[in-house]
Amino acid sequence: MIVSYPEQVLLHINGQWKPAASGKTLPIINPANEVVLGRLAHAEIADLDEALEAAEKGFAVWSRTSSFDRYKLMRKAAELVRERASVIARAMTAEQGKPLAEARMETLAAADLIDWFAEEGRRTYGRTIPARLGGVSQIAVKEPVGPVAAFTPWNFPLNQVVRKLSAALATGCSIIIKAPEETPASPAELVRAFADAGLPAGVVNLVYGVPAEISAYLIPHPVIRKISFTGSTAVGKQLAGLAGQHMKRVTMELGGHAPVIVLKDADIQRAAKLMVGSKFRNAGQVCVAPTRFLVDEDVYGEFVDSFAALTRAVKVGDGLAEGTMMGPLISERRIEAVGALVQDAVQSGAELVAGGKRIGNSGYFFEPTVLSNVPRTARIMNEEPFGPVALMVPVSGLDEALEEANRLNYGLAAYGFTRSADSAARMSSGVRSGMVSINHLGLALPEVPFGGINDSGYGTEGGADALEPYLNTKFVTHLRAE
Repeated sequence: MIVSYPEQVLLHINGQWKPAASGKTLPIINPANEVVLGRLAHAEIADLDEALEAAEKGFAVWSRTSSFDRYKLMRKAAELVRERASVIARAMTAEQGKPLAEARMETLAAADLIDWFAEEGRRTYGRTIPARLGGVSQIAVKEPVGPVAAFTPWNFPLNQVVRKLSAALATGCSIIIKAPEETPASPAELVRAFADAGLPAGVVNLVYGVPAEISAYLIPHPVIRKISFTGSTAVGKQLAGLAGQHMKRVTMELGGHAPVIVLKDADIQRAAKLMVGSKFRNAGQVCVAPTRFLVDEDVYGEFVDSFAALTRAVKVGDGLAEGTMMGPLISERRIEAVGALVQDAVQSGAELVAGGKRIGNSGYFFEPTVLSNVPRTARIMNEEPFGPVALMVPVSGLDEALEEANRLNYGLAAYGFTRSADSAARMSSGVRSGMVSINHLGLALPEVPFGGINDSGYGTEGGADALEPYLNTKFVTHLRAE
């Protein structure tokens, strides 16, 4: 367990913490001050081969372990995560930048996710199918699909790993996790909790390295039977295509451009307060972050004014500093990308209401930003900003709002605010999205589905359906001998 940020973050292969075979390392940068926190072991083909061999052997052991014994070990790991939450959260904030309170919340949520998947894994039932003939039995049984390759991003270093890891372990699969190079220590501590809970060697393996090289090697490999990826739509399409060539099961949780519909009968002040908190959580680096605010023209001015006032009150700083409400972006590259999108929007005719520029010269800080009357032709109205920028657009009612909400081919999350039951029903059925939350923030709980449609991916990483991609259904029919 870490007390301060480790000098080296190692690979975990076949139950052992180890450097890369080549000895190669990468620097880990604190996005709040650009200081090198430590060095990261950089896996290459030799390390991947070792991890694949370990995962194959681990699967042979874990798939024969009873669901009850898997449940007990997972629950023990969850308790270790809770015990270590403070130190894990500090490491996460140091490497990722989010405020310490957010990091701690993510850590405790990870423990809850482990618990839920552990329980649900005990309920992976088959079924008996009535036969047409006497003396014939027909049963459908669930079996683990095999070793899994999981690819996770830096924005939620625990949340994105723990969903894939927990679903795999609950169903009896082994796993190789390609965790993010930017934020390696917190997922390493998650894996350490499972190792310390007594997980057999080879069941969970953790590597870091060049994402394209690792995915190109693991996905086609015959040992791997299931792929789970969270990341951008562009990369997701490439990996899904590669997986399809080799007939691998795939879950894809990709980008979004979430619409927020605010009707004139909504509680405007409450909607603004909820959405400001959601928009600038993790500096807007959230796949389900509210982005396009489609506000009825009758209350447009009131909503924009309230949202902007709350935005200006967001305290930006080092996530470890007292009172920080929003930390830095993850890298210089993200600062440049968000800045370019804001500049393009203003040049296209949008009004800059709040923020809009980088803060200081040390660290990757960007002002919480509000743009008003953003034209549909602006890049930011069509490309996921993945940063602290809210886009305000007036609409002339629910029909126009639904039309704009569905204009893009994304379909991950959507939000709505209204006091009308009829309007709420129309939103819930009319928005093309994998998840819709109306009048509150109700996404990402362990027991509910979490996933998108269209360019936002397919499959779910939450709720009971999240286990199915990790299971094969085998049909067995038996004629009793006479």
